[in-house]
Amino acid sequence: MPVYEYLCDDCGPFKDLRPMSECDDPQVCPQCEIMAPRVILTAPNFFCMPSETRKAHAVNERSTHAPQTLAQYKASHGPGCGCCSTGKNLSDKKKPARLVTKTRSGAKGFPTARPWMISH
Repeated sequence: MPVYEYLCDDCGPFKDLRPMSECDDPQVCPQCEIMAPRVILTAPNFFCMPSETRKAHAVNERSTHAPQTLAQYKASHGPGCGCCSTGKNLSDKKKPARLVTKTRSGAKGFPTARPWMISH
């Protein structure tokens, strides 16, 4: 069951463990026993999420409020990093060697090619 936050007008905020089916229902304040509405005071915890997803959420949150300038973006990536290459840098890079096999008769085979394509 998740923990929800509530705000009592007299006593202040408190938390309570409740079923998800009761997420929008008000809760009785543990001190003064007056009904208090549910509020969202803190950001959700993403501790059980994979680290890549957490980092992506953090980057998106930062860029929402203060996007990077071009100078900041270039400073975070070294020259030729590969992730943000322009057209002129792509020509500098070589394609990986294609795997070629040869049969005894001398015919070439390309195991990495699309086997379902016969010819044009």
